[in-house]
Amino acid sequence: MAADQTPEPTPSEALRAQARAALSQRQYAEAEALFAGAVEAEPASWGAWHDRGAVLKMVGKPAESEAALRKALALSPGNPRTRHALGVALLSQGQYVEGWPLIDARHEVPQLQLPKATLPYPEWRGGEPAFTKLLIYPEQGFGDVIQYARLAPWLKARGVDVTLFTHPLLTRLMADSLGVRVIEAAGNVEFPVPDHWVMSGSLVGRCGLSLEAIPSAPYLSPPASAPKMGGGVGVVTRGRPEHPNDANRSLPADAAARLLALPGARSLHPDDTGAVDFADTAGFIASLDLVISVDTATAHLAAAMGKPTWILLPAFMNDWRWMEGRADSPWYPTARLFRQPGLDSGWDPVLDEVEAAVAAR
Repeated sequence: MAADQTPEPTPSEALRAQARAALSQRQYAEAEALFAGAVEAEPASWGAWHDRGAVLKMVGKPAESEAALRKALALSPGNPRTRHALGVALLSQGQYVEGWPLIDARHEVPQLQLPKATLPYPEWRGGEPAFTKLLIYPEQGFGDVIQYARLAPWLKARGVDVTLFTHPLLTRLMADSLGVRVIEAAGNVEFPVPDHWVMSGSLVGRCGLSLEAIPSAPYLSPPASAPKMGGGVGVVTRGRPEHPNDANRSLPADAAARLLALPGARSLHPDDTGAVDFADTAGFIASLDLVISVDTATAHLAAAMGKPTWILLPAFMNDWRWMEGRADSPWYPTARLFRQPGLDSGWDPVLDEVEAAVAAR
């Protein structure tokens, strides 16, 4: 073979390429079958087992995903992509003690674009905090930061002097709510020199918390100066287009119109409310009777405030934090989850259920 010729793909690689093409066309059953065929064609292939495990999580089968990813990890011990994927599968099943340390591999996977901060202080690796000052560094999206912010007052109650860095759009809200030092993570800032620091997405694991021990909501509230909206139902029909699963989590135009047609519905999108940050949005939420939202930061905010919050979830690539098959959330006691019943069901069955639930209120 000439040096410049590309080697022919193995049968397993060819099946995996076909599977990825089928997945891009939303042919879920075919993609799953092709990934299974790739494993049969090359049982000793790390890539075949990893891809099979990844797609099984995407289609809502975390236990089967876990089994495939464990085989992949056995073939490539320590592989960061598989460690992270296995961690996600475990968290989806509530297996937090084993899952969270694996999730730390996210910083080693370039495709995830989640670099770890570089700070000149010791990183807190977990265990009983035998130190005084801790700096928490934000990561991932607004919803993630809101979800993990509950650990700041939890740590403070255990004698830790907490400094929480956060996104500019969240600073005013969190400074008013959490009872810890909150600093906007932008530009050059001054802060007390910490004994240790930690990424916010690692807090649950470093604190050694099981699913049952997660600190509960509410823990956020709007500042007194925040604007108000009056009663009614706050509605969020879309998230950020940049989100990797936005095509599945955000509502198409007809479904969004149907949600906004509910009695008393009011859009909570900042374009419609004029909110300049999450503190403003929290002010609007505080005066509402109910919030109905796709899986986006406003859903986290409303539930973190203790507001009745109905969250609409896609069947494909459902986020680990909502688990599978549950209508409730251990993270947010006032949340109610409405799930697409199948991979090809669309949003109509979900909206039928929402409309019936609104009528029952």
